[in-house]
Amino acid sequence: MSRLRQSLPGIAIIVLLIGAWWVSVTLTRSVIFPKPWQVVTGTVELIRDGTLWMHIGASLGRVGAGFSLAVLVGVPLGLWMGWMRGAYDTLNPLFQILRPISPIAWIPIAILWFGVGNASPIYLIFISSVFPMIVQTVAGVHTIEKRYLRAAENFGVSRYKLFTQVVIPAVLPQIIVGMRIGLGVAWLVVVAAEMIALRSGLGYLIIDSRNAGNRYDLVIAGMIIIGLIGLLLDGLMRLLEGLKIVRWRYAH
Repeated sequence: MSRLRQSLPGIAIIVLLIGAWWVSVTLTRSVIFPKPWQVVTGTVELIRDGTLWMHIGASLGRVGAGFSLAVLVGVPLGLWMGWMRGAYDTLNPLFQILRPISPIAWIPIAILWFGVGNASPIYLIFISSVFPMIVQTVAGVHTIEKRYLRAAENFGVSRYKLFTQVVIPAVLPQIIVGMRIGLGVAWLVVVAAEMIALRSGLGYLIIDSRNAGNRYDLVIAGMIIIGLIGLLLDGLMRLLEGLKIVRWRYAH
């Protein structure tokens, strides 16, 4: 019951926005911009012919591949840079130069290197999501309280055990934050990449719906579905915060 009460303000805002949307389209008598019910019927149309599931599967598959690759590279690299001062001093300037570059700016390079296909968006997802993970992981290592490390050293703990049994558990909450940020960026980037260089995915659905007879009901439907899936993905990442090994950070 308490969860329902907490959700009521958010639900009320969404209902008000839908109402304002319907009223504004009705008053302006727009023949292009759809009403909410037209978006619903357009979504049902996509579900019935199977198009929606095909595009969702294509987008999620690309995000899964690029994001997994970013985790496999970014987390170990961030741990290494945070633990080894020499690695941090060597690599950090390069990453700080590359990190602010918009993922969209990499699209021409991705097409040049990988052509028009799945490899290009996977590369763009990787390059956009790996840097948040590296930065958060390095920050997590650097912010470990020194008393933990000193206490372990006083007990004669080897550097290997210190790293695996003290440093990594202490950094896991920051790693999860980096993964949440990286996944959010990845979902944004795959939609943009699909609008430019592919013929499947939710981004392609939006741009194709606009070009094929100005089907703005499908455009808005695609946008809403992208937002809902993004919310779902973030919720799945938040479940990691409930793992026993990291729950201490979120005790409150």
